[in-house]
Amino acid sequence: MKRFYFKIKKIIKNLEIVIFDFDGVFTNNFVIINQNGEESVMSNRSDGYGLKMLREVGVDFLIISSEINKVVEKRAEKLRIKCFSGVENKLLLLKQILEEKNISSDNAAFIGNDINDIDCMNWVGLRVAVRDAFPEVKKIANLVLEKAGGYGAVREFCEMVYKIKLNTKVINF
Repeated sequence: MKRFYFKIKKIIKNLEIVIFDFDGVFTNNFVIINQNGEESVMSNRSDGYGLKMLREVGVDFLIISSEINKVVEKRAEKLRIKCFSGVENKLLLLKQILEEKNISSDNAAFIGNDINDIDCMNWVGLRVAVRDAFPEVKKIANLVLEKAGGYGAVREFCEMVYKIKLNTKVINF
């Protein structure tokens, strides 16, 4: 466990950008559809404070989602996070973003939950899965969070990065 901790800690120390999937990471992966066909999702308010922590330690972040739904964009707008939604090829976009920002894939993290996140996760230095991610995703992750998607997983990860970047004790890691 200690060896694993130091490897993850080193990656996080050099982390420059975090890329989040949306559904199943910021949400609990459920959708509510009303009688007019409008969709709603549930997310955790504390994730917003987690993103503030990333800003404070100079780590960039954004959302890449395959979902085509205004709710993704509205939540991202509220959180002041750049969002790419309706993306068919997440990996292609991820590579373009890292190239434009001149960031090595080794200094990037991707947080996902489903099989369409695997290509991106395999491309970055830190592959993070939420607790309730599909087994195939957990299998390739080098960090599985204690929290499930939509239940504070984003906050958990952001807090971990914040504490490691500031050299403070990381609790439950």
